[in-house]
Formats: sequence, C-alpha cells, structure tokens
Amino acid sequence: MADDQHEEVSKKVSAEEEIRRGITVMRRVVQGRSRGIILDVYWNNQGQLIEPNGHTLTSFIGALVRNEIPITCDDWRNKELNESKEKIWSEIKRCFNIEEERRGFCMKLAGKLLRGFQTFLASKFLKDADGNFVDAELPKKYESLISAEEWEAFKSKRQDPVFQRISATNRERASSPAYPYRKGRVGYGRLEQSMLQKEESSETSLPAHVLWKEARVGKSGVPQEEVLHVYQKCEELSQSLSPDDTKGILSRALDVPEYSGRVRGKGFGVTPTSLSIKKGKDPSNRELHARLEAMQAELDALRREREASASTVYRDASDKNSINCTFQPNIPEDISHCQLYLSSPYYQMVGKGKMHNVSGVLLHTRELPAGCLKVSVDIAVEPNAALPYPSDDSDATTVHEAVGSFVAWPTNLICVGYEVFCGALKTEEAIQHLIATRLQNLLKTFIFLTTKRIKDL
Repeated sequence: MADDQHEEVSKKVSAEEEIRRGITVMRRVVQGRSRGIILDVYWNNQGQLIEPNGHTLTSFIGALVRNEIPITCDDWRNKELNESKEKIWSEIKRCFNIEEERRGFCMKLAGKLLRGFQTFLASKFLKDADGNFVDAELPKKYESLISAEEWEAFKSKRQDPVFQRISATNRERASSPAYPYRKGRVGYGRLEQSMLQKEESSETSLPAHVLWKEARVGKSGVPQEEVLHVYQKCEELSQSLSPDDTKGILSRALDVPEYSGRVRGKGFGVTPTSLSIKKGKDPSNRELHARLEAMQAELDALRREREASASTVYRDASDKNSINCTFQPNIPEDISHCQLYLSSPYYQMVGKGKMHNVSGVLLHTRELPAGCLKVSVDIAVEPNAALPYPSDDSDATTVHEAVGSFVAWPTNLICVGYEVFCGALKTEEAIQHLIATRLQNLLKTFIFLTTKRIKDL
C-alpha cells in the first residue's frame, strides 16, 4: 500500500518536473505596449493568421485565455463568458494593430486554445502512463492561474461517466490517423506562406491537396506512399471535375464527407465563405437581360473582326514572336502536347493531351485509322463530347471517359501546343471557335436560368 502511494506521488512530481518552462505571459508584448509599440498582424487572402507576428498573437491569446477563462468552462458560447471575452478582445487591440472584423477569428482561436489547455492539464497531470485517472493535486506551476476549487471541479468533470465515454470515443478515433499531420505547431496558414516564399511564387494560395500533401511530409522530406497515392488521385480529379462541383477534390480522393463551415486541407480559419465557394443568388430578369445584351454585343464585335480578317486567313506567321503552337499541316514528329478539336456541330476544343507522332506506332495492337494520330487524353474540356473514333477495346465513347487512355484522333483536328490563340495569329477556325464558344455559353446560361425559374414557379 505504501509502495503504491509512493509510486503515485513520484508520478505527480515527475509530471511537474518535465515541464520546466515557465508560464507564458508574453512580457515582450506587454512591455512593448508600455513603450508605445503596437505590433502589426497579417492575414492571407483566405482569412488565416500568418507571419510576421502571427505566432506571437496566437501565444498572446493563449496567455489571455488561461488568465481570464476558468478551466471548468464547458461551453465557449456561454453568454456568461461575454465579459471575459470582451476583456480579451480589448487587450488584443491594445497590443496589436488589428481590425474589428477579425474579432470573430480571434474568439474562435481563443476557444480552441482553451480546449487545448484543458486537454493538456488532464493528460499531463490526471492520467498515468496507462491512461488511468490519477487524483493529482493542483500543480504548483499553475497556482497563480487556477484556484483549488476550480481544480477540484475540473477533476470531477473529467471523471464524469458521460465525459469519459465521449473522451474515449474521440481518443480512439484520433489514436491512429491514416495520414498524420507532421508539421507540429505550424498550422496550414503559415505552412502555405513558407511554401510560397520558398518557391518565390506570385500566387497567393495553393490548392488544398498540394498543401495537404506537404503537411504530411516529415523530417525525411519524403512523403509516404499512401499520401502520394491520394495526391495523385487529386491531380487526376482536378483535370476531370467541373469547377462547379460542390464536393472538394480532396474529400473525393479520401472518400470522406464534406462538413459545413470548413474546407478540408486548408486548416483553421478557412471557411467556404472565405474561399467564395458559396454560390451567389440567381440573377434577376433585369440582370439576365443586361447580361444577354452584353454577350450579344460581344458576339457582334467578334463577327466584325472575322470579316475584317478574312483576307489574311492562314497567312504566314513565322515572324510572330508570340506564336507558341502549330496548326496543320505542320505536325512535328515524336511526342508533343496538343489540343484536341471537333468540327461538328461547330469548331471547338474538347480536350487536351499528348500526341504520339511516332513511326510504326499502334493503337491497342491495331493500325491507326487513315488520317489519324495516336493521342493520350489528359484533360476533358468538353466532357460529354463524343470521340471521333470510339475505342473497340474499351467502353469509352466520350472525351471524359477517355481521360487517361489512348484514342485515335483526326490529324486535321489536332493543334500542337497549349494555346489556342497564339499572339496575333487569328485564323478563320480560331475566330469561329471563339464565337461558337461564347454563343454556346450564352445559350447554356439562358436555358439554365429560364428552366430553373420555370421550376421555381
């Protein structure tokens, strides 16, 4: 019995001895304020806190929460906390140059930090190595923050059967994540910032799956095969899914549901609203009419341009420095990036891929149809467009179904390169394509909106 008591006391002492760092009080921030130094804070275009001073503000909010909010708090939304929250926000504004509109973010962050502090206290002082409850005394380190009454109430709450059941469920769910986060205390916002700075990129954000993969790369710098598999699946989906698809690419690749109010792979602070994912309301009849008139005016201008350029169709453009694609009949040998077109019902680009203009090449062990080349379809621009030569070896009949496979494509409907309109080069087909595409978009918009309005009626 005496040995058990001695062992329990030893565990309590060792737990406190492990934590040698003092309580975070952010004296540098407070002393700077007394000298008139107010720190600026910065945000990315998705509303996340970044450097410089992003980490400092987070630590400062954590210190304020530990001082102002009791550890027995069960509901951060409790109105009884409003006075303490107001004091926290007031202290933040006294030390940091921050807009009023950022209050919501800071309060959510404060609630998150409070829950983290509660979890830390329970796991560090109220559990032994096997996860069993330990009736520990109030740690001396936190006597200035936590009263004896609060500590006893906190222990009672953590022993409550309902809480224990919920805690066990959450602990089991988080015990062995399939794709663990490996960047420690660096959140997604600061991770994205460091990646963009390292690449010297002019972009302001990264795709969610790119950020998700980097967040799961450890010190070795090599991602696990499982992570790479998800990333590659995201890359494939990004080429085939419509931009209007409501379910994120990363959620599809992971085969998990979306949750309202969050964006998977972007981290704390990013919402569908901040990414402008939510669709706006349908335009009114007046707005629709104005849009139709504007598009009609654009089509008329394009037709006039076509007539004016008719005399220069297929002119030699070798002196145009901006040209970076080749129209027929100049098809280079070897493998080249290309655009895939159809001429019916009108001239339009339906996909992108790679052209294999190699001597003796076969398509699925068969010779190619006359006047065709072997192409691999990488991107479906018009997913429902019919293939000019459906494959006999697969069920693919549309461009979307052919993504990732080889098909035969008419040589005169292949454009080598990635750009349709190459500098000053404007052929009859190119102009017709632009006009047809704009007209098609016009009709799609009109049909969709009018059909929806009829259904609503």
